[in-house]
Amino acid sequence: MDNLLMLLALSCLCGLFWQQRRQSEIANSAVRRKCKELDLQVLSVSLGSHRLRDANGRWGWHTIYEFEFSALGDDAYHAKLVMKGFRVLNFHLPPHRI
Repeated sequence: MDNLLMLLALSCLCGLFWQQRRQSEIANSAVRRKCKELDLQVLSVSLGSHRLRDANGRWGWHTIYEFEFSALGDDAYHAKLVMKGFRVLNFHLPPHRI
């Protein structure tokens, strides 16, 4: 019985890791697509944090990705992408030079 529980726990951990990797790939492509639309250069994308509620108080598993971009090549700005599951909710981009 202990072996069965260990296998079940290991399977759940592997599934969570696989889902997190899939979400990270979707976030990375969403950030690159958004920066291409706005004619910006992506510098880096990283996982920020997980939250059970968003800024408006809605419940759900929200993941925040932080990324840096450059507008002119000699500057850097910090921005955020909020996802719920595999869906992009919104981007928070600061004002930047054009």
